[in-house]
Amino acid sequence: MIADAVAWILLVVIAAYVCGGGVDYGAGFWDLLAGGAERGKAPRRLIDHAMAPVWEVNNVWLIFVLILMWTGFPVFFQTVFTALWLPLVLAAVGMLLRGAGFALRKPTRRLAERRVYGAVFAISSLLTPFFLGAAAGGVASGRVEPGTTASADAWANTTSIFAGLLTVAATAFLGAVFLTSDARRFGAHDLVGYFRLRAWIGIAALVVLGVLALAVTDEHASYVRHGLTHGIGLVLILVAAGAVAATAWLVSGRNAGWARYTSVASVALMVAAWGFAQRPYLVPTSLTVRQAAGDSESLRWMLIVALIAVVLIGPALVVLYRLDTHGVLEPLTDEDVGE
Repeated sequence: MIADAVAWILLVVIAAYVCGGGVDYGAGFWDLLAGGAERGKAPRRLIDHAMAPVWEVNNVWLIFVLILMWTGFPVFFQTVFTALWLPLVLAAVGMLLRGAGFALRKPTRRLAERRVYGAVFAISSLLTPFFLGAAAGGVASGRVEPGTTASADAWANTTSIFAGLLTVAATAFLGAVFLTSDARRFGAHDLVGYFRLRAWIGIAALVVLGVLALAVTDEHASYVRHGLTHGIGLVLILVAAGAVAATAWLVSGRNAGWARYTSVASVALMVAAWGFAQRPYLVPTSLTVRQAAGDSESLRWMLIVALIAVVLIGPALVVLYRLDTHGVLEPLTDEDVGE
């Protein structure tokens, strides 16, 4: 019972990281495709301005995911990090390079150095979610089970590649939707249509990749595919599709701010559908939640800590996100930190 509760909390936290971090990764994706220094100047200025206040905060969710896996499900943690260490290491390196590139790009005065830091930030924003998605796809495919050694087959298969591409598409979709709203609230009216078009492109890519992923996934992923096309998993996918359609409509009008909520809801519902599709397994079809669970006392304390975090940290993060999305927070300027 406690193990199941902690597993659902783990899924919620994963969804929070996918949505919160996904917005920032998506902004980096469009930064990569913004064009040369002159052509991409305005979009990149908006991306810097929109991301600066809270981009570090989203890593809180990732740390929480690791703690829940490590403490609550040590067998699952060992299985995943043994078989999938390469894509996870590449994702971790991408996070470090991405943060360094974003932090160093703005204060750098020389154009050549700004281009280098900007490229590091943008390329890492593409590769990091891809490798994280590929690792998740490796788990969902059923190829990763206790005792599996690291190999390319564990994460470079059809299911993993499509999971990685879907993750990138989801981040691009989220980033474009939020940047459309940001362009309006920051008065960059010339960029509203620019990012609206990219939001629609993100929606199209998400839909096409989602359909293809269900159509071409190999037999190893049959358990999860069945869960996504039947029962609660199918219901959640259909509701997510409705949320995507609502986002496409909202982002085209003056209520683009509401599109942020429907876009987050659609991606969170997709993550929830994945969780329902592979229950009661953490690794289909070899490791159930209860088989992977750690000591009952550890799980009990983990549940208590999670509840404390919800009470103490959750409201603070909600307030922070709300202040940011309402334009109350502003990044520091040179005058703020000058002597």
